Amino acid sequence: MKAYDGMYIDGAWRPAAGPDVIEVMNPADGQVIATVPAGTVEDVDAAVRAARAALPAWAATAPAERAARLAALRDALVARQDEIAETVTAELGAPLKLSQAVHAAVPIAVAGSYAELAATYPFEERTGNSTVLHEPVGVVGAITPWNYPLHQIVAKAAPALAAGCTIVVKPAEDTPLVARLLAEAVHEAGVPAGVFNLVTGLGPVAGQALAEHPGVDLVSFTGSTAVGRRIGAVAAGAVKKVALELGGKSANVILPGADLARAVNVGVANVMSNSGQTCSAWTRMLVHRDQYEEAVELAAAAAAKYGDRIGPLVNATQQERVRGYIEKGVAEGARLVAGGPDAPREQGCFVSPTVFADVTPDMTIAQEEIFGPVLSVLRYEDEEDALRIANGTVYGLAGAVWAADEAQAAAFARRMETGQVDINGGRFNPLAPFGGYKQSGVGRELGVHGLTEYLQTKSLQF
Repeated sequence: MKAYDGMYIDGAWRPAAGPDVIEVMNPADGQVIATVPAGTVEDVDAAVRAARAALPAWAATAPAERAARLAALRDALVARQDEIAETVTAELGAPLKLSQAVHAAVPIAVAGSYAELAATYPFEERTGNSTVLHEPVGVVGAITPWNYPLHQIVAKAAPALAAGCTIVVKPAEDTPLVARLLAEAVHEAGVPAGVFNLVTGLGPVAGQALAEHPGVDLVSFTGSTAVGRRIGAVAAGAVKKVALELGGKSANVILPGADLARAVNVGVANVMSNSGQTCSAWTRMLVHRDQYEEAVELAAAAAAKYGDRIGPLVNATQQERVRGYIEKGVAEGARLVAGGPDAPREQGCFVSPTVFADVTPDMTIAQEEIFGPVLSVLRYEDEEDALRIANGTVYGLAGAVWAADEAQAAAFARRMETGQVDINGGRFNPLAPFGGYKQSGVGRELGVHGLTEYLQTKSLQF
């Protein structure tokens, strides 16, 4: 076990204001692998003050220079790629191949995309007799989750820095180690002191202090809708901008004529990836009544293959939460066709890949975000019924549509109340906007849309 000390504030590692620490556990075996400081209100205040002091110079830095620092950050992450993957595997429990392919590689791509955007974005433009300036919002308070612990920070920090903002990051207490690696990479990249600051700590202490701090101009939060609601209320009271990426209950709609086997197998893989700990996972599979039983059999067989291939959930609390949802599904009458609530291993926070059939739209497992490897298969009568079911939750983050005809799939996707839809297995695009409708959030991440979240406009009339 390693005991880490200090917060990254104003370009240096500083001792924490208080003596308390957070134990970081490997969820695969329950062993404590490290401790980090539990930040206090004083630590947050010091970080915000550093960010505020650094803001004028960084905002005035030429976009080309900001782009160069982001390119250097990308290169520093590339150099640490193996260390990043191993760290995420240790603190999140993700299989190493997934950590390498997603948890380490995606943040590198995102950092690189913002290096290019910072160099090419029109921060100043003419319209009629006016010059419109796109200026940084100011100091950003970023509160990030544990499920994609590096990506979620980079998806906020990279566009904020590209825009000319300074930032204070409060990472999830379950996965703070990879955040420390990012701070080291930022330092190596030559980002000026105070532009990027890191405070580890508990959400109700450090996170709340950051959201409420009067020196923060924008709060960017990724996490549960319940917490996002509270952050939004605090920000509204201070007339402060927010960017909220919240929960999801995404639908995977398989229209008649689609390649059923491929749609089901890709859909199951989507839910099981990262042990189901993905807010955009397609946890509701919608299948026409004539193909329903075949789809259920395919889904059960596909899920069974993931038995020993997925990692644990992040902690015991999350494990019990997901098992509770599985028990609720059984109690409400859904048919269990794969997996179940029993822990598949004596050690670690594991949950069996689980598939439910005969799920109705009003069941708890079809309405609430489970955040585990649990798939519900629902039956629909026709396209209008499928659309009603797909749109019939408070969420609208992501989704998928499969059809023999791409135009048919796209037409259906246009009617879905959700921020992102994959058509016939469309690939992830780090330049496309990501974010939700309804209670799935406010604002967008990634690409140009992610950059503009951190900009405000000023017009000069001539």
